[in-house]
Amino acid sequence: MKKLASCIAILSASVFIAACSGNQAKIDAATQKAQSDQQRAEAAATAAQTASQNAMAASQKADQEAASAQDSVRRANDAVARLEAAFSTSVTK
Repeated sequence: MKKLASCIAILSASVFIAACSGNQAKIDAATQKAQSDQQRAEAAATAAQTASQNAMAASQKADQEAASAQDSVRRANDAVARLEAAFSTSVTK
């Protein structure tokens, strides 16, 4: 009877270990997949942040260029006004 109980205990322990090791492999696989997904998400977040910073820099540069263009238009209009005035005074003399 003791021998039968020992055999059943050993068999139960073997089944338990086999069941746990099978689940452990699934747990390890899921953990690795989760870590991989996390790394991809972090890389995507970093890329998005970099793209956002690049867009902000481009926007600032565009604003500066627009201000420069407006200044150029103002100076050109001033020059045209001076030429018109000079022409007007030379014609009337």
